[in-house]
Amino acid sequence: MIRSVRTPLAVSMLALVAACSQPEAGNTNAPEAPISEAQRPVEQTETEQLYAWFNLLFEADLSRSPQGMTSLGRLDDLEAYGQWDDVSDAAAQADQQRRIDRLAHLHDAFNFEALDEQGQVSYRVFEYLQETGIRQYEFRDQTYVFTQMFGPHTGMPTFLINTHRVDNTDHAEAYISRLAGFSDVFDTLIERADTRAEAGVMPPRFAFDYLIGNTRAVITGAPFDDSETDSPLLADFRAKVNALEIDQAAKDDLIARAIQVMQTQTGPAYERLIAMFERHQEMSDTRDGAWKLPRGEAYYQSQLAGFTTMPDLSPQEIHDIGLSEIERIHGEMRGIMEQVGFEGTLGEFFEFMRTDEQFYYPNTPEGRERYLNEVDAVFDRVRDVIPDYFDTTPQAPMVVREVEAFRAAGSPTAFYNSPAMDGSRPGIYYANTSNMRNLPTYQMETLAYHEGIPGHHFQLALTQELEGQPMFQRQLYLSAFGEGWALYAESLGKDMGLFTDPYQDFGRLAYELWRAGRLVVDTGIHALRWSREDAIEYLLENTSFTEEEVTREVERYIVWPGQATSYKIGQMRIRDLRDYAQAELGEAFDWGEFHDVVLTNGSLPLPVLTELVNDYVAANRPQGSE
Repeated sequence: MIRSVRTPLAVSMLALVAACSQPEAGNTNAPEAPISEAQRPVEQTETEQLYAWFNLLFEADLSRSPQGMTSLGRLDDLEAYGQWDDVSDAAAQADQQRRIDRLAHLHDAFNFEALDEQGQVSYRVFEYLQETGIRQYEFRDQTYVFTQMFGPHTGMPTFLINTHRVDNTDHAEAYISRLAGFSDVFDTLIERADTRAEAGVMPPRFAFDYLIGNTRAVITGAPFDDSETDSPLLADFRAKVNALEIDQAAKDDLIARAIQVMQTQTGPAYERLIAMFERHQEMSDTRDGAWKLPRGEAYYQSQLAGFTTMPDLSPQEIHDIGLSEIERIHGEMRGIMEQVGFEGTLGEFFEFMRTDEQFYYPNTPEGRERYLNEVDAVFDRVRDVIPDYFDTTPQAPMVVREVEAFRAAGSPTAFYNSPAMDGSRPGIYYANTSNMRNLPTYQMETLAYHEGIPGHHFQLALTQELEGQPMFQRQLYLSAFGEGWALYAESLGKDMGLFTDPYQDFGRLAYELWRAGRLVVDTGIHALRWSREDAIEYLLENTSFTEEEVTREVERYIVWPGQATSYKIGQMRIRDLRDYAQAELGEAFDWGEFHDVVLTNGSLPLPVLTELVNDYVAANRPQGSE
């Protein structure tokens, strides 16, 4: 049974707020001064006044984030359209001071009790973000600047290719300006990474082969070498410019100038970055966990609190939850074995699922195309039953695409990118088809429900489309909520009757087992001092995933401490809340109403979500069932 949780949001987490990235240092002219009592329109409610202030802050943050403006489709400021966000230490320090000032003003200027229900949720989420941002800043120097999972070495070209639009010659000029801007961004981050490396804060040795390879892939091809094939950046720029309705001479001039900038600025910046990776590779060692960092134990606890939004969970408690869940899921898997008539141990069944050719498509263009087409068909089936389980669904479309070759090596099996808020870009379900042995067909359905519909696409796209809420909430992503919802969506596929055979249901259990294993392995690596090899061996013995995928995932957990725990912790809380609502409401329980409670307030810390469900149950509980 879920009990009401009424706790202040004095917890820690690393929140990702799109369009509110690193602000410019020293920019004190942004329109974000506190609103005095005399300035407040008397006809506004307390919630309206709060939201007016939130929107003022959002616009101020956006004015400091050229990439945020681009992501939101705000292309009128052509100077900003050619710039990157400020990644300097001074910018981060200014951002921290803003969090401190904003938290103080929130508490001093607004009466929580006078807010309506939606306003109170917004207040607490904003309070949460400031408090946790302030706490996480303390550990800024414990994080890796570059990893094989994320960083500007692949993030910046991906941004140009997927987000920077070229609708006219001014936009093409801005693209060229951003190509030139790689140099300053990389030099700033190289200096920071060097400083941290000297203090012992850098990824373990295995990461550098990926870093060097992924970085080199960006500058492989023309104009960075003698290849007759364009590099990813040149191919993208050439295609975008050639699509413009301008004369050929103007197109040739733009492409020629982009080539010159790539050769004189972008390429050399990448070479300096690769040289740094090679230096750090020589300095690195094979210690994998956060415990090796100067303040590793406290840093890891902050990461767990942040990613789970549950500050009281210790590494050992999370580890034990994982062990318990693995035992339960193994039991359900044995039931699948009986259904399909498999005789042998669970380990032998895992090996059968890993190796039997019936579950794999060939690693050929035809095999990749078949897989993508069948994923599309899965989404067509789920759309047919969505109205029975959801009252509110997103308007944004979703498409299925392959992961680009230049970033496939360090990318997960599948992932999702949110649509543009202006409708210019759909939600994208990405499948990493670089090795089809990592995309067994029995995992196709559950993976689609997680990354696409009704998983990340519903949660993220719907959040962006929520009218009446402050923009910071519509752009907010909290991992325990977002990943917890996506994992919940996998099991919801079974409730909706979508799994087409026992093997697909095994795929659901396989992914849930995977997330339970993450609780064990993440805490094992970062708190219990497991090695990379220990973690790989554990997952190979206890899950059905291939050695290549296990290895890639373990390497992800190593460079991203705590994030992997958010999935199962979030899913368990959402599932427990639903079970509680069903038990309390009986026949009065409504799937669509419950999912609206979960999804129509944006991304939430789990204690706040718990409160909302408690309130929903209390308001809808049949009379006489107290």
